[in-house]
Order: sequence, then structure tokens, then C-alpha cells
Amino acid sequence: MKKALLSITALTLLSASALSYADGLRYEVTVTNITKGQTFTPILGATHKKRISFFELGEPASAPLAELAESGNVAPLQEVLDGEASLVGSTAVSPGLLGPGESISFEIEGKRKFRRFSMAAMLIPTNDTFVAINNIRLPSGNATTVFAEAYDAGSEANNELCSSIPGPFCQGEGASPESANDEGFVHIAAGVNGQADLDSAVFDWRSSVAKVEIRRIH
Repeated sequence: MKKALLSITALTLLSASALSYADGLRYEVTVTNITKGQTFTPILGATHKKRISFFELGEPASAPLAELAESGNVAPLQEVLDGEASLVGSTAVSPGLLGPGESISFEIEGKRKFRRFSMAAMLIPTNDTFVAINNIRLPSGNATTVFAEAYDAGSEANNELCSSIPGPFCQGEGASPESANDEGFVHIAAGVNGQADLDSAVFDWRSSVAKVEIRRIH
């Protein structure tokens, strides 16, 4: 059974001193936001063994993942991952926000025993939607390209009220108490419906939300 992990907040790139490439393989990860109106919070990436998974569809989100999905805080999930030294090779966090049509790159170490990759970031403005790649194999050749989907953590009701949505547009609170309207499990996100404070013509999306290129550089 895969081990589900979750959460995040850091706003700075993982320091270069935290990466040691002596016994591993280095990869450059380039993420392009292909939505027309959504912004990504800082992106948490991790290399790991196959047993690690950020989430399981149809299962409740972990507390760290719910924190990431509701507030964009990657710190709790990164802390959990960094504490799994036997299963996780390394983690990295991209700096700042990533707007529509923009790209950002960060480097991460694969190590020879940690050949799987996962990443996640919140979409804003949404209640608890996140973009993710969950447990894929790092390229055995020079590079690979993956289109990442958006998922709903199911930990917050999708009321589309700015009071419960963080970020520059809404400027609301990130995390919210559990309620009877929460779905209670991770599922494919349904987009923005245009209720309450969010205009679907501006913030909705269909299909994939990010293009992710992973290139071996060492």
C-alpha cells in the first residue's frame, strides 16, 4: 500500500547547500501554467521510492495535503517528506507565484534509489484545488514531458467565497474548519462554477492545468 503524505508553505527555493549531487542524478523540472486565469502557489517537488504517494484518489486527504490545497502552505508536507529518509531522496520548492502562461524551473536530485517524482501546488483562487503529479518515474533518457491535472482535496466546501480563499485576488483565509459540505475525499477538480465571488469566465479551466518538463542534467 502506498504511503499517503501531504502539506506545504515555503516561499523560497530550497537552498543549494541542501542538495548533494555526489551520489545521485540531477534533474531540472520546468513547470508551465497553461490555465488562462489560475495562479499556482510555490511548487513542492520530491524524488522518492515507489511506496510514497502524495494522495490516493477516492481517499481522504492527509492534513499536510489539505493545508497545501487550502492555503498553499507547502511546509508541513515538505517536513513529512524530509523526515522519510529511507523513502525520500530530496525535496525542492519553487519561489513565488506562477501566473497564467508563465514558466518556472527548479532543480532536484534523484539519487539512484529514488527514481520516482511527485509535485503539488495550490491553484488560486480556489477553495482547495491543487495541481499535482503523483508518483511517476523519472526519465531514464534525457527528458520527459507530462501534463498535470487539477485535483480537489475534498477538505473544504467549494463555496467560491473570497473569505475562505487566499491569494492576491481574494485575500481571504487559507484554511477552514471541517464542515458537512466538504466532499471528504480527493477527486478530480470540477473547475470554477461561477458562484459567489469567482467568475467562471475568468478562472475556470478544462483538462490539464500545467505542462511539466523533466530533464536530466547530470
